[in-house]
Amino acid sequence: MLRAAGVGTGDEVVVPAYGNAEVAEAVVLAGAVPVFADIEPSTYCLDPDAVAAAVTPRTAAVVVVHRFGHQADVRRLRDLGQRRGLLVLEQAEPDAPHDEPDLRRAHAAYLSGRLSGVVTPDGHAGHSYQQYVVRVPGNGRPDRDAFARAVRAKGIDCRVPVKTPVHRTPRFWRDVHLPETERAADETLALPAGASMSRRDLQRVVSACNALGGLLQPAF
Repeated sequence: MLRAAGVGTGDEVVVPAYGNAEVAEAVVLAGAVPVFADIEPSTYCLDPDAVAAAVTPRTAAVVVVHRFGHQADVRRLRDLGQRRGLLVLEQAEPDAPHDEPDLRRAHAAYLSGRLSGVVTPDGHAGHSYQQYVVRVPGNGRPDRDAFARAVRAKGIDCRVPVKTPVHRTPRFWRDVHLPETERAADETLALPAGASMSRRDLQRVVSACNALGGLLQPAF
């Protein structure tokens, strides 16, 4: 994709660090250098302002990844690309489910209306809920990890969507502070909300999570 677009040796490509390393790997395979920019906390997609701040004279392109069913602000990113002469490429989230989006939205609405003690996703128009990702706020200890272990012990199949941001992995380590990316990696948890779930399944998720409110009390 990048090579076909003319991106190569000596170029920089702005990419998200919140996600897997595939995009950064593709940049390296093209002979270019990945440059990581921060995300918007509500969508987990690239923040156009952070992308603008990361652009240098060597920047050739921006790779935008839509995340969890949220859509990145492509309009602002394309406007930036036009102003700065940058190629803006979009990538859908890998392994996105292909089941019924209306059911996923209905299940997400059910969970968001009943969950307590976690921050539920922003239900903006266009969110397809390919994953139902909540935040378990930190307070100086690994609350999200303790919460996840406790929920799994109750039979709920939850998972941490991004354990380590790409800019904090040994291969792509960068001395750059991406506060929203790092906060999201520490706090996010994907709960089951697929179209195949029954109302009883959803009730079990709510009961398991809401019973753990004590884990979210501040540590003294």
